[in-house]
Amino acid sequence: MRFDLLMAIAAALHLGDAPAVPHTAVTASPRLAESATTDTIPGSARRALQAARAVLGGFGIENASANARTSAALNALRHRVSRSSDPDALRMAFRAYYNYRAAHPENVRKPYLYFVDYGLDSRTPRGYVFDMERLRVVDGPFAVAHGSGSEPQRTGVPRRFSNQFGSHATSLGLFLAQETYNFVGHDSGRPYRSIGLRLTGLSGVFNNTARQRGVVMHGAPYVTRLGAGRSQGCPAVEQSRAYWLIPELANGSLVFLFSPLDRDWMRSDPWGAGGRG
Repeated sequence: MRFDLLMAIAAALHLGDAPAVPHTAVTASPRLAESATTDTIPGSARRALQAARAVLGGFGIENASANARTSAALNALRHRVSRSSDPDALRMAFRAYYNYRAAHPENVRKPYLYFVDYGLDSRTPRGYVFDMERLRVVDGPFAVAHGSGSEPQRTGVPRRFSNQFGSHATSLGLFLAQETYNFVGHDSGRPYRSIGLRLTGLSGVFNNTARQRGVVMHGAPYVTRLGAGRSQGCPAVEQSRAYWLIPELANGSLVFLFSPLDRDWMRSDPWGAGGRG
């Protein structure tokens, strides 16, 4: 193996293990602020790390690291999740998180993963926020809405998932949490206001139109502690929760929406399917 290749691998392993530094830019909630982290590696070193990680990826080292982190997260967190619709739900979510973070560390600026198990019905709390660095649950379970196009018969369980414009359906897979904005919605014909969080779909054909469709995280009056109504495809939460949680997730957390009822997605998601990690 060439000397420069060995140096690249050594640099990646050294920088990749650098300890996280407490993040202080966002302080909306003490429940999350104490565990937030940020990347303080200088720009030139970060670019060298990314190049070295590309080398490591060719040798399967980054995938091995993602597998090890996934196993550690499962061991630490699976017993903290009260109900699950499928034995592979958390494994897929954690695998997707670590695979994407290994490939795009510059985008994952916060350690949080917002996870929703849409295999559970809308009366069952099915949303969690995990700290993937400290391996702890920082919020949840809590009620989360799904799209009316995913459940036209009002059974409580979404069964149809779509990436199509006008479908009003939930999309599955991995999303990047981006900027916040002033959200205005309607419930039973009455307008309401909340904070909104833009989401970019990362799972290819399964959710890559999410931002253009207006699929966002927001607060809604039809989501309460007793359950959730239907959105237009958004993973909406209680309004009080949205105001403190969304600023913490914004600009660099990841979101993973899961359901065992779409087997094609489970086999093919580019970040969470078994073939990647």
